[in-house]
Amino acid sequence: MFILAITGGIATGKSTVSKVFERNGVPVIDADKIAREIVEPGQPCWHKIRAVFGDEVLLPSKELNRAALGKMIFADKELRGKLNKITHPVIHRTIFWRVCKLLITGQPWIVLDLPLLFETGILFDFIHKIVTVSCDSEKQLQRLIARNELTESEARHRVDSQMPLEKKCEKSHFVIDNNGSVKDTEESALRIFNMMQESKQHWFNRLRFFGLILMIGFSIFLISRFFLNGGWPKSWSF
Repeated sequence: MFILAITGGIATGKSTVSKVFERNGVPVIDADKIAREIVEPGQPCWHKIRAVFGDEVLLPSKELNRAALGKMIFADKELRGKLNKITHPVIHRTIFWRVCKLLITGQPWIVLDLPLLFETGILFDFIHKIVTVSCDSEKQLQRLIARNELTESEARHRVDSQMPLEKKCEKSHFVIDNNGSVKDTEESALRIFNMMQESKQHWFNRLRFFGLILMIGFSIFLISRFFLNGGWPKSWSF
């Protein structure tokens, strides 16, 4: 199995791209969805956030008031760091275990939707290809303001908290320009999907994986023989 990572900036259109792969039968692990799941009422992260930020970040239903919390953390880098320390380790562990579960199902490849891929470096060594979804900065701001009902200043704080899109594009294998229509973006994603479908990378990864298992198994066999026989057999002497 190999991993295709989708990243980008806030409100650049990552979800639009991820849905193309999902509709075509590719499992998608969405970090944003996991981030919402782990802060549901009663979850360990929910309790920690309440302890650090107080009841003012909770709705009457006890659900997290994401708008209130967002205003706090994007206005204060120290508070943002505290939130990240609470949530990021749990998000990363959840992603890791979901990848492992998909690995044993025999999936040839999967997609990770990771907005902060470059900022956190999570699973970097295991990712085969990276797709960055990009758009003009002004369009990004307009989309963010409309989607989250923010002021321009609040939107800029959120955009500036992430790595610049230009740097992400430079570090990626593919860049999808999301300045045009949804149809154009989906067609770009579909072209990448077709390329990944034709890739044989998953076979190479499986061979490496089984080769590693064989090496570990043989090493265990040699070590067990050594201790059971009180040393190497004479016929194995060098």
